[in-house]
Amino acid sequence: MTAEVRQKSRSDARDNRARILAVARAAFAADGLGVPIREIARRAQVGAATVYRHFPTKDALLSEVFAEPMALCSAVVEEGLAQADPWRGFCLVIEKLMEAHALDRRVSGGFTSRLPYFTADRDRTIRLLLRLVRRAKEAGGLRADFVLEDFILAMMANEGIRAESPELRLAASRRFAALMIQSFRAGPVPAPLPPPVRLLPVVQ
Repeated sequence: MTAEVRQKSRSDARDNRARILAVARAAFAADGLGVPIREIARRAQVGAATVYRHFPTKDALLSEVFAEPMALCSAVVEEGLAQADPWRGFCLVIEKLMEAHALDRRVSGGFTSRLPYFTADRDRTIRLLLRLVRRAKEAGGLRADFVLEDFILAMMANEGIRAESPELRLAASRRFAALMIQSFRAGPVPAPLPPPVRLLPVVQ
């Protein structure tokens, strides 16, 4: 095999891998994590053997698909922990993660899924989040009866937002985040909400 042929082969392999990942991201976001490998291969216009050559198991593919959003989740929680005011840090985490999820539906998956490929990164991120929750409670900003499941419920509810465009979905997510923050606050002091977003057709 000549050097030119080897280079082209490597280039084709990289292109195939990138296309498989792009298709898998879109498929899992649109249709859930149950999309089979053969369907991923069909949409990527490659054979199933090509998918398995790059990703020996479905877990390996899912792990790669969710690597970037899980890194983002971890970075956002670390940013929240770095805030001088723990309550402000907690609010920042809610706002940024819901905003990121409105743009990329993989973001909440690391928290809401119980599948094994998330374990290492997810567990670390959740430990950091629990530390932030404890600090926010101790500082008096976060209500004492808040539990991690409340955060997961909020992320799952945010996942259900449907809108006519990404811009409207983002705007609706920001308003929902503001509502959640007010409900989580100890002794809530109502604050102005972002503008409402029309999600249903006008009733004549």
